[in-house]
Amino acid sequence: MKKFLEDKKAKNIILLIVLIISIISFLSYNIFFRGDRNTSYALSKYGSRSDEVRQIQTKLKRWGYYNGAVDGIYGSQTLSAVKWFQSKNGLTVDGVAGPKTLSAMGIYSSSASNSTTNSSSDINLLSKLVYAESRGEPYTGQVAVASVVLNRVKSSSFPNSVAGVIYQSGAFSVVNDGQINLTPNATAKKAAQDAINGWDPSYGAIYYFNPNTAKSAWIWSRPLTVVIGNHRFCK
Repeated sequence: MKKFLEDKKAKNIILLIVLIISIISFLSYNIFFRGDRNTSYALSKYGSRSDEVRQIQTKLKRWGYYNGAVDGIYGSQTLSAVKWFQSKNGLTVDGVAGPKTLSAMGIYSSSASNSTTNSSSDINLLSKLVYAESRGEPYTGQVAVASVVLNRVKSSSFPNSVAGVIYQSGAFSVVNDGQINLTPNATAKKAAQDAINGWDPSYGAIYYFNPNTAKSAWIWSRPLTVVIGNHRFCK
């Protein structure tokens, strides 16, 4: 009987050890393997083809580092432009648009801090704002309107979400008069997406107004960044 109990106790100990090992193995797999698989790391380099490369080219062209086509192809001209940008900004000059270089350009992967502007609901709401505020304006002007919203999201002076910015009290008259509820067209949707992808023809503006109707001395005092169509964009 004593031997039987000792054997049973030994078996229970072995089972317990096996269970502990199984739990540790399961946790290790999820942390080290599945966690890595589900994490998105931005990395563009020579030979890459992607929307991220297009964003890089758009920004570098705007800032004077790049003179080639914005085609989403990471060729020799893009490589040289990235190296030039890196050298001017104290980054490792390797021609690879890794996380630090992309961060310096204001470009983030879908898992980064600006992911709040990548959801379908945000794109839809931003499209509605663009349509309500700037339908009939040049396409560049529509992208600029969307960019103003995104620039406000990034600014500490405004709410940190697309919805928060758009529905902030007194921010946009189209919210008060109901035009925000109009169905946006394909152009407005494309403009919103281009702005989210990194194109900012407003040059960092956080305000815009129509000079033909604006009477506020304060808005006229804001530093001008660019005039597009019927809108003046400013900081």
